[in-house]
Amino acid sequence: MAIEYREWREGDDLALLEIWGDPETHQARQFRAALAVSSAGTNGMPWRRCIVAEDVIDGVGIPVAAGVVYEASLHPERLWTYIEVARDHRRAGIGATLLAMLRREAEHSPSGVTKLRAKVEPGTPGAAFAEAFELAPIQRSRLVVIEPGALRLPVFPAKDDGGGPANDENAGSDVVMDLATGSVELTDVVGRYYTSIHGWDSPGVLSVGQVQKLFLDDLTGAHGAIVLRAQPESAFGAGVVPSKKGRIRAFAVSYAAPANPDAAPGQEDTGAETPTDVFVGHEPALAADDAAEAVRDMLSLIAYQHPVMLELDDSMTALRAAVEPLLENGKARLAGGETLVVSD
Repeated sequence: MAIEYREWREGDDLALLEIWGDPETHQARQFRAALAVSSAGTNGMPWRRCIVAEDVIDGVGIPVAAGVVYEASLHPERLWTYIEVARDHRRAGIGATLLAMLRREAEHSPSGVTKLRAKVEPGTPGAAFAEAFELAPIQRSRLVVIEPGALRLPVFPAKDDGGGPANDENAGSDVVMDLATGSVELTDVVGRYYTSIHGWDSPGVLSVGQVQKLFLDDLTGAHGAIVLRAQPESAFGAGVVPSKKGRIRAFAVSYAAPANPDAAPGQEDTGAETPTDVFVGHEPALAADDAAEAVRDMLSLIAYQHPVMLELDDSMTALRAAVEPLLENGKARLAGGETLVVSD
C-alpha cells in the first residue's frame, strides 16, 4: 500500500463516497459537507485546508481518506477539524498523518488560532482516535424527546383586570404569550442565553443580525415562539392595571421539521407523532432556582399535548434540572447517540 497526500480537488467527494459508503455517524453526515477545496480566507470565504490521501495502485491514485481544518465565524476560538478514512485502510497511520498535516496547516491560520475541535460519538472509532491523539471532551450534547404530559402544568394566579373580580379564564394570559420570531426583545434574550451557555467555547460577540440568522430567521425553519414572562407589576400599586409586560423569564422557539433524506419512497406511516424541534432557554440573569422553575414551566406548556425534541448540552444547567429526571423516570428518551465536542 503506497499512500500519497495532496490538496483536495473537485470531484474528490464523489470518488470518496464510492469508497466510504453511507456515513457511520450523525457527525460524519454533518462534516462531510466541510470537505471542499482549500480557501485562503478571502472574499468572504472561511479559511480552509483540505487534504486527500490516495492509495496509489499501478500508478493510479484512488482517494481513500480526507481531512479538513477550517475557521468558523461562530465560536472563533478554535478551528473545526474532521478526518475520515475508508474502513479497509484504518489502523495504517493514515488518520494520524492527516491530523499531523492539519495541525501544521493550523499554525498558518489567518486568525492565529491553532486549537482544534471536533465532534465524535462515544464508543465509535472516531472517539477512540480522538482520545489516542489527546483530543479530550469539553462538552456533551444529547437530543432528547419529551413525551406529552411529562410535566404537570403550572398553576397561574387568576388575572386581576384592575378593580374587577379576578378572572380564572384568563389566568396566565399576561405571562404566557406568543411572540414574533422577529421580535427585538426575543432576539436579545436568545442571544444572551446562547452566549451564557457557551462559556466553554465562546461564540464571540453576537449581533442582533447574527442571532436572527442563527436561530430566528425563516431560513432556520423557525416558525413560532412562546415566552413565559414574570408577573407584571403596576407602578401605581395594587388594583391598578400594569402598563408594561413582565420581563421574559423563559422562551421556546419551534422549528419546521426538515424532510427526512433517509425515508424510503412510500414508506409506511407508523402512526407515531413526529416530535417538534424546539430551542428552549431562559433569561441568563435569573437565579439558578428561578431559571430551573421557568424552564420547567415552559417545557410543561409546550409538551402538554405533543412531543418535543430539544438539544441538551451539559452546560445547560437549568434545562438539565428539568429534563434529566424525566429521562430517569421514562417520560423522556434519547433520540440517537450522544455527541462529544473534543479539543486539544
